[in-house]
Amino acid sequence: MQNTKDSFYMALRTRLTVLNPARTVLQRGAVRPGILVEEAESPFSEVPADVFMLRWLRIGIDADLNTPMMDAECEIAYQTMGTQAFGGLDRGRSLSEMDGELLKLLTPLQTSKFCYAANPPVALLTQVFWEQPVFGPAVSLRDRISRSVKVRVHCYLEEGE
Repeated sequence: MQNTKDSFYMALRTRLTVLNPARTVLQRGAVRPGILVEEAESPFSEVPADVFMLRWLRIGIDADLNTPMMDAECEIAYQTMGTQAFGGLDRGRSLSEMDGELLKLLTPLQTSKFCYAANPPVALLTQVFWEQPVFGPAVSLRDRISRSVKVRVHCYLEEGE
C-alpha cells in the first residue's frame, strides 16, 4: 500500500507546484510545496495554516476480485487565517480558494503508480485512482477556518507488494 500512498501524494504535490507554486511551507529548514503527509512529518503542536495535510484513515483489501484491490480513505485537512492585508477578514474567501485548488489537484482522478523506495522512482504496471472528494463543513475556531475532505483511493496490488 505504501506505493499507492506515495504515488497519490506525489501526484498531488507535483500538480500543486504547477497550479500554485507560491503555496509552500517551511519544514525542517527547507521550503517545500504546501502539501504534507501527517505520518511522514514530525508531530505538530498546530497544523500550519494554508497547507494541505494528508492523513490516511483506514486501509482495506477486496480479495474477491481476480487481482486483489486495495482501498484506502485519505483525509485532506486544511485551514487558513486569511491574509494580513485584510486582517483575516477574508478567511472565508481564502478557504474557498483552497477548496477550488484541491478540486483541481484531484483532477484527473488517477495517476501512475511508482515505487519511491528506489532512486530514481520505478514505474509500476498499474494506476492509482480515486473517487470524487467528499467535502466536510467549514469549521470556524477563533481566528482560523478549516475544512476536511475525504477521498477514497484505490489500486490493484502488484507482485511483491
